[in-house]
Amino acid sequence: MGKVNFFALGGIQENGKNLYVVDINDKLYILDCGLKYPTSELYGVDVIVNDISYLEENIDKIQGIFLSHAHDDHIGGVSHLIKGRNIKVYGSRFTLTILKDILDDDEIEYDSNNLIQVTSRSALHFDDDKVIIRFFEVSHNIPECLGIAIHTEDGYLIYTSNYNFDQNSRIDYSHMFKSLAVFAKEGVLALFTESLGANNEQSRGTILEFKLRLTNIINQAKHRLLFSLFSSDILRIQQICNIAVEHGKKIAVIGRKTQKIVNQAINLGYLNIPENSFANLRFIDENNKNNDPDLVVLVTGERHEPYFMLQRMAKGIDRLIHLEETDEVIILTNPYLGTEKMAAKTLDIIYHVTSKIKTFGQNLLLESNANREEIKEMINILKPKYIVPVIGEYRHQYALRIVANCIGVKDDKVIILDNGDVISFENGEYKGIVGDVPCAEVMIDGKAFKDVGDVVMRDRELLASDGVILISANINPRTKTIIVGPEVVTKGFTYTNTNEDLINKVKQTFFLVSSKFLISKFINWSEFKNTLKNEVSHLIYKEIKRSPIIIPVLISTDIDAIKKSQAQAQLLAK
Repeated sequence: MGKVNFFALGGIQENGKNLYVVDINDKLYILDCGLKYPTSELYGVDVIVNDISYLEENIDKIQGIFLSHAHDDHIGGVSHLIKGRNIKVYGSRFTLTILKDILDDDEIEYDSNNLIQVTSRSALHFDDDKVIIRFFEVSHNIPECLGIAIHTEDGYLIYTSNYNFDQNSRIDYSHMFKSLAVFAKEGVLALFTESLGANNEQSRGTILEFKLRLTNIINQAKHRLLFSLFSSDILRIQQICNIAVEHGKKIAVIGRKTQKIVNQAINLGYLNIPENSFANLRFIDENNKNNDPDLVVLVTGERHEPYFMLQRMAKGIDRLIHLEETDEVIILTNPYLGTEKMAAKTLDIIYHVTSKIKTFGQNLLLESNANREEIKEMINILKPKYIVPVIGEYRHQYALRIVANCIGVKDDKVIILDNGDVISFENGEYKGIVGDVPCAEVMIDGKAFKDVGDVVMRDRELLASDGVILISANINPRTKTIIVGPEVVTKGFTYTNTNEDLINKVKQTFFLVSSKFLISKFINWSEFKNTLKNEVSHLIYKEIKRSPIIIPVLISTDIDAIKKSQAQAQLLAK
């Protein structure tokens, strides 16, 4: 009896941290392992990855991590998963090259023999040939993207990852369609297809118009040009560089991560930019302004980074580029979810310096995800028995069900899941949700692979909204007297400048609490601080309905002991 389980730890009903697990005969095959970038309310959080506690508990069952392409939302969490573990990782040459850079940046030690290169013609055999994993090339906006096909005794499980049928891409469509036809002929049990573009009805016939508009902008430019781009937009970077080189422009790439991706793409032959076309920018000083009128600057990064760098340039605090009135800025970055306000603010700041701003509409900045017609095409080619929408929020999953309905697929054949839901197929039939696995978000701050935690995030939110009050005092533990203080210092707490009565009440509360603890033979410093913190918090909320963070700093200071030690030190010095 064939039995296949599938679940997602991330990537369903959200946009990011894609991690999907196929369980066949109690062996785990992991499809992608990505991260997600935080929204603005997650103060100080750098990235969000998946809770991998279930995988840690079943580490011996993992057969490998199979990567589709080199975007952070698909490979950015690999460091988190393989750290200190012997797990094989399979991916294309370009994907593994970018992954190695990530592992080196995260200072992760790894066995290079565990990073195994595959191509669209590779076939990997597992579990005594009961499971065979094949790959097929797909078009996306980064090189060497692969779909993953897992052959089981009940049919193929097809994971498309991100894809489209863009005819302007350089992939071998003849081989791709041949592979898909083979899968369809042998039978597809389930199709796990991306759903992000399921609401998008636009065609891909605007590439010539996009190139024409870029050509006009670069050809007519008499001063420096700045393009905002996401670091993953390799195709657009190539298009801009091609046109810039044709018109004798110099190219500068701003953004450390993108510089690495561009260098790797050049080394592997996916970007063709003459070495002498790159400008060597130096830090701005009295003799160097980096404002050559023939300069084309690519301002790149992930998510909010292009906007952040443009703001720095407009404010004149960037080390390489200071925006000038004659500069022309071209925005090629549609804001991600959660960065809309920052994108609007960036435009406003730029307009204070230069009014020469061009933005491209949705019809020109088409998403690199499969649209409605392309999803239909994939379904019609593969003819899967069941469809499971992945890589998208609930609205995208639901829209994909409607798309499938349009070509005759019934609702009960489209399975909409949430992260953690375990679905089962037995003897080629869907048996429903049979359980769940723990799944959650782990917020990473800095390079430490440690969850920031709800308590820390709540403190950061309070700091951002209500500020902090610091209460300090020097107390002699021997005489049980207050030597200095209390002093009340506030940060981000606007009420103290106009309400001295409140500060006086805080001091009175300090003396009241102190009187209870300074009568004991020994001072319980921990309880003293906690009681002071609680009493002041209650006072502040009662007075002004705010909840700032209260930090008591009580310093044990024995003057006589200090004088005695100083005298001993002087004697020793003589």
